[in-house]
Amino acid sequence: MSLQLLLTAVALMLVLEGLMPFIAPGLWRETFRKLTQMSDGQIRFIGLTSILLGLLMIVFLRP
Repeated sequence: MSLQLLLTAVALMLVLEGLMPFIAPGLWRETFRKLTQMSDGQIRFIGLTSILLGLLMIVFLRP
């Protein structure tokens, strides 16, 4: 994997992460508030699910 590809992926992640607070800051704030009230196990499950979905997408979308 080239450094340029990795940096492009990080840049795309930053763009996607910034969309919700830019488009709907109130909804983003409420979502973040709810997230802070979840248990560590719930947050880990969300993180694990996100990781697995991302890996599946990488595997199936690679040429």
